[in-house]
Amino acid sequence: MTRGRPAASAFDVGAVRSDFPLLARTVRGRPLVYLDNAASTQKPRAVLDAERRFYETCYANIHRGVHQLSQEATALYDAGREAVRRFLNARDAREIVFVRGTTEAINLVAYAWGRRNVGPGDEVLLTHMEHHSNIVPWQILCEEKGARLRVTPMDDRGDLILEEAERLLGERTRLLAVTHVSNVLGTVNPVRELIRMARARGATVLVDGAQAVAHMPVDVQELDCDFYAFSGHKVFGPTGIGVLYGKAELLDAMPPFHGGGDMIRSVTFERTTYAEPPQKFEAGTPNIAGVVGLEAALSYLERIGYPVIAAHEDDLFERTTEALEQIPGVRILGKARHRVSVISFVVEGVHAHDVGTVLDVEGIAVRAGHHCAQPLMDRHGVAATSRVSFALYNTVEEVEALARAVRKVLEVFA
Repeated sequence: MTRGRPAASAFDVGAVRSDFPLLARTVRGRPLVYLDNAASTQKPRAVLDAERRFYETCYANIHRGVHQLSQEATALYDAGREAVRRFLNARDAREIVFVRGTTEAINLVAYAWGRRNVGPGDEVLLTHMEHHSNIVPWQILCEEKGARLRVTPMDDRGDLILEEAERLLGERTRLLAVTHVSNVLGTVNPVRELIRMARARGATVLVDGAQAVAHMPVDVQELDCDFYAFSGHKVFGPTGIGVLYGKAELLDAMPPFHGGGDMIRSVTFERTTYAEPPQKFEAGTPNIAGVVGLEAALSYLERIGYPVIAAHEDDLFERTTEALEQIPGVRILGKARHRVSVISFVVEGVHAHDVGTVLDVEGIAVRAGHHCAQPLMDRHGVAATSRVSFALYNTVEEVEALARAVRKVLEVFA
């Protein structure tokens, strides 16, 4: 957790909650307590209104139409790309590729960059806390190319062992792929330091930012990463839209990921020439409404401001940690030096799915399972955990409701 932030009292969570219509509903006769934000966040009216307004007033396909609706839709789509460029502080809007989500972004890099730059005997370095989306594409690539997958270990607290990362980064390391924030432990990884290490070895770096962008500012130029990926639905935007940032010189050198319309300059049966990035990677009709909604989500987040959001979420994090630690039989996984947003825990003698079911009866939504991070589960010797994850609209009262419900789990399974 980070210190030196404004007091949580400066944040009007009641006003924020009023912006999210879904939070007013009940579940099983109880007020909804939504604590599954690491899986997906709820949507503010600003996002819902932006998408509805687009469909109601200027929906059309983009880039190829000369009529006014197409031109208006194209302007909105292009404005969304520029909004993402500002959000990440990329140098150029050409470095922003729209995809379906973080998973597709990573697969795009594995296919279009990896197949040209990773060969027999080369190495791809991951960490022990990666989401399956940042493991499986690299396994496929390594199996195809005869390369080797290596893994940076973490300690019992959930911190990466940087000395091991530096040792594993060698002359055959072609890529370091690392999550910015663990979706299980909430660990904020020292990506700047890792990128510095990778640079010294000449390795390319991809950062999975899916769990980071809703909680902290990201400056890709400051990080000096080569690729950065995130999903709109985890930052209060729509599903089905995501972003791949890539340095312009890398995107220029990469072949297309998908073939089809709008990613070409010319097509004959003998030969096709491709458009420049980012269009080269955006074949077919894109998720135009998703881009419109994503821009609205990023604008909403920026209006509120990261400092007050972070202070509020840190307060909830501390209160929840303290409350869970006071309950007998409850164990929290990981206590890294710098954590945000996510707490995973186990209840002795009770499967995580049973914990989640009891909490659901109380109207509390949490995630239960391996969270698409089975190697991390194995590292901690558990099959599954219950995961609480916060967003800017969660409250102290919801933390208290969670603690009561976890105590009820112990009563039910006593």
